[in-house]
Amino acid sequence: MPDLDLRLVRYFTAVAEHGHFGRAAEALHVAQPSLSRQVRRLEDLVGARLLDRTPQGSTLTDAGRTFLPRAVALVRAADEAVGEARATGRQRRLAVGWAGDLVVTDVVRALRRAHPDAEVATRHVAWDDVRQALLDRRVDVVVGRAPFADEGLDLEVLGEQPRVLVVPLDHPLAGKEQVSLDDFAHEPLVRSLDPVRDAFWRVDPRPDGTRAPDGPLAGEREDKFELVAAGEALTMMPDPGPDVRLRGDLTTVPVEGVEPVQVVLATRAGRRSELLAAFVTLARERLLDAPVADRGC
Repeated sequence: MPDLDLRLVRYFTAVAEHGHFGRAAEALHVAQPSLSRQVRRLEDLVGARLLDRTPQGSTLTDAGRTFLPRAVALVRAADEAVGEARATGRQRRLAVGWAGDLVVTDVVRALRRAHPDAEVATRHVAWDDVRQALLDRRVDVVVGRAPFADEGLDLEVLGEQPRVLVVPLDHPLAGKEQVSLDDFAHEPLVRSLDPVRDAFWRVDPRPDGTRAPDGPLAGEREDKFELVAAGEALTMMPDPGPDVRLRGDLTTVPVEGVEPVQVVLATRAGRRSELLAAFVTLARERLLDAPVADRGC
C-alpha cells in the first residue's frame, strides 16, 4: 500500500474541480508544469492514470472518478483535524481586551495564578472597535461599557455605574448634590462620533420627546473635557468615584433619573472554552471592585 502525500492528493482534487491544469495552478499559486509533475507522481503512487490531458483541459478517467470522492474526503478530514487541533490549542490561550479605562489587571492576574499553564494576553481596544476586534479574533473577550455595535456577539452585564455630569468649577450646577435632565435641559452636550453612543450619552431624545441641544463634536475623552473647561458644552460620563479627580478645573455632579451605564463582557457568539469560562467567573467576582485611574466615557 503506497504512502500517499496529502499535498499531491490536494493538487489532484483541485485539477478535478477546475477541469484544467492552468486554472488549478492559478488557484493553488503554483506553476502549471510543477502541478502537472506532482499529479503524475500521485498517479505513479496510485498505480493508475487519474486524468486525461487534452488541449481543452483535463477529464477524469474511470480510475480518477473512483478515486476522487475518497480523495476529497481525505483532504476534508485532514483540514478538519488541523482545525480541531488548533481550536484545542487555542483553548489554552486567551486574549483579553478592555475598552476605555476599565482595569482588568486583577482578573487577569487571578486567571494566570489559577491556570499557570495557560497563555493569557491583554490588549486595549478602542470603544468603536470592540465588535471588529472580536470578530477578527484579535481578542477573545472584551470588557467595556455599552452601548456599542454587538451583532454576532454574546454580551453579559457585569454591573452598572451611575452617570455624572461634568461641569466647570465655576458652573452654576457645580457643588450640587445631584441634578436632573431638567436642570441642564438647554445646555449643549458634547456630541459623540457614534450615533448609538451619542443618543445614549446625551439622552437624545429626552423622555418628553424633545431633542437634546447639539454641542461640538469630539471623540476622545480629553477633547470632551477641554470643551467643557472652555465653557462650550457639558458632557456626561460614568461616575469616577470620590477618589478620582478629573482635572483641576472640572468637577462632576450625579445625574438622577437617567439610565445607568452597563459594564459588559463581550465574546464572539457561541465562543466557549474552559479558560474563557474561568475568566468570566473571575470577572463577575472581581471586576467592578478593581481600582481605576478614571472612568472616562
